[in-house]
Amino acid sequence: MKITTVVFDVGKVLFEWDLRYLFAKLIANKDELEFFVTHVVTPEWHFQHDAGRALDDMVAERITEFPEYAKLIAVYASRFNETIPGPVTGSLEIVQELAESGVPLFAITNFGAEFSEGFRPTQPIFDLFQDIIVSGIEKLVKPDPAIYALALQRFGIRPGQAIFIDDNHANVISARENGFATHHFRDAASLRAELVALNLLP
Repeated sequence: MKITTVVFDVGKVLFEWDLRYLFAKLIANKDELEFFVTHVVTPEWHFQHDAGRALDDMVAERITEFPEYAKLIAVYASRFNETIPGPVTGSLEIVQELAESGVPLFAITNFGAEFSEGFRPTQPIFDLFQDIIVSGIEKLVKPDPAIYALALQRFGIRPGQAIFIDDNHANVISARENGFATHHFRDAASLRAELVALNLLP
């Protein structure tokens, strides 16, 4: 089947993301910064919000566990957008060119509902997408096969009709097993080459 549609991940494909971008502004000591982002506000803990857990519950629980870091944990909730310093080099240009070529665009992202609601309006590029599945809203996270089944149904596409782009290898494997052609994202230049080969970009 000819691939006609492109489905993007968001974090580390369209936009850079790392907790250190925020907390390096607030914790001067490098050793303490590393302790904080590997034991207190960690990616693994953060992913609970991606899976649909309420942010207020997570923050209150973490403050109880690490009361000495109460202010910094609260900052995580109020300044999350600062963990996203900007776009991945070259990626938004690809999205723009695909849109200008009339290629249908969608996204599947592991993103907390509240954080997504705070970030998405700041980025006009998302207006080019016909639909975006947000894990925290659906309470389904990649690489769960159910999120890909939902995407096929909601986007109105058939298995094999779309290419899914993600930086996470497990997500790529699951997407490939559940109805999508895939691209394991490393950089925009490699992605562009594949999209040209698929005749989705000139």
